[in-house]
Amino acid sequence: EDYTAKMQEYNNKWKKLHLSFKGILSGFLGSKEQIDIVRTFIEDFKTEDTLVIIDPVMGENGKPYPTYTLEMCQEMKRLVQYADVLTPNLTEACILTDTPYAPETFTKKDYFALITKLSEKGAKKIVITGIEMGDYIGNIVYEAGKKPHIIKERRVGNVRSGTGDIFSSIIAADAVHNVDFDKSVRKASRFVKECIAVTE
Repeated sequence: EDYTAKMQEYNNKWKKLHLSFKGILSGFLGSKEQIDIVRTFIEDFKTEDTLVIIDPVMGENGKPYPTYTLEMCQEMKRLVQYADVLTPNLTEACILTDTPYAPETFTKKDYFALITKLSEKGAKKIVITGIEMGDYIGNIVYEAGKKPHIIKERRVGNVRSGTGDIFSSIIAADAVHNVDFDKSVRKASRFVKECIAVTE
């Protein structure tokens, strides 16, 4: 069932209840209207003590998902400006920064330039996830005031849908508990790897 029409009802009810949140995590959004509702939700509920974690689930393998229109891509560019923590994959990072997707030619310098460009949208912590690096899966990590770097885990098994959702959930849970970002990325990478190994 499409929950777009009910999303604002939650927002209104939670405002009446004066709820507050340590963290707000957004993932896949199915329409421009949903992106607008999430943006309103963040504006209504974010305080100085609230972290916003955005996983801009837009596409993979160099292309947006079929449901993702150009208009939605533009709206997601607006939404990510609210992020304290951002967890795109390489395709999404390229879309958000208008960078041509060319992993076969990307060097470490290119990845670092890409994540630095992404940081200009405002997030203090960013990880570009799931980059194929030979026998490893790499994550490009950025934290304000520090140089970008790569954290890798040895590849196991095949590509699996949903691993990005698991990854961003761990990052979000750790973020609201002030876990060191590098430690959090390593934990998320290792857990996803173990999940894939068990699935295989």
